[in-house]
Order: sequence, then structure tokens, then C-alpha cells
Amino acid sequence: MANTYTQIHLHLVFAVKHRAAVIAPDWKYDLYGYMTGIIQNHSHKVLAINGMPDHVHILIGMRPTQSVSDLMQQLKQESSGWINDNRRTSHRFAWQEGYGAFSYSKSQLPAVIRYIDAQEEHHRTRSFIDEYSRMLDTLGIDYDERYVFKPLA
Repeated sequence: MANTYTQIHLHLVFAVKHRAAVIAPDWKYDLYGYMTGIIQNHSHKVLAINGMPDHVHILIGMRPTQSVSDLMQQLKQESSGWINDNRRTSHRFAWQEGYGAFSYSKSQLPAVIRYIDAQEEHHRTRSFIDEYSRMLDTLGIDYDERYVFKPLA
């Protein structure tokens, strides 16, 4: 779009359905590469991607040519299809409903990238639900605990 200038940085967070810890170390980087391709195919830029066996964090530079909800729908649909087509899990894989999308200024990006890169380290002492609730609280986002990513059953 001519004469359209934006600087949109989003931190995306989403979880495996029922928070099942099924994203295995031997294929997680293949998944991250596939997800990066999906995002780049929509003209967005991946700045950081990492996660744990039950969830993923992605920091992107987003173009205004697509809504966040459309990107997330395609990202989740196409990546779960890739996981299932490649039989990466012993059962049908699905992402949990919903996601977090948080905006950051350019000056905040180094800290967000460090945070995403250090997932394994800080999850030694903090659960995903604690991490996510703390993120919502820190950003001042009102939420209903019934609709936050469900804990493991």
C-alpha cells in the first residue's frame, strides 16, 4: 500500500489443546521453521520463536495487510495440519482455542526476544499458567480465569 507506514510488533502466545506436552525436542525446530514460513508467506517478519512442549511464543513484525485473527487462524490450522500429516504425535494434534497477542514498541523488542529465547530456563520454576496470568496482569489486561488456557487435567 502506497504511503502506508507502520511499526507493529506483536508477541503471540498459544497452547496445545488441553496443554498436552507433545511438541518434542526432536521436531520442535522443524515446527518453528514451518510456522516461520507461514508467517513470512503473509509478508510478516518473525523476530523470535520458541516454546515448550505445551505452548509457543512468537514475536513478529506485522504488516497491516491481514488481521491478527486471520493470521492466527491460518498459523494454527496450517501448523496442526503439518504436525498431523507428518505424524509427529501418536494422536490427532490440535491447538487450544484462543491466543494472546501483545503489542510492544521497538525499544522493548530486545527484552521480549530475550524472554522468548529463555523459555526453557524460566519454565524450570514457573508453570505456563503462572507465566501467562502474570503476563496478562503485568500488561493490565482484564481476563476471566475460566477462559485462560486451561491447566492440565
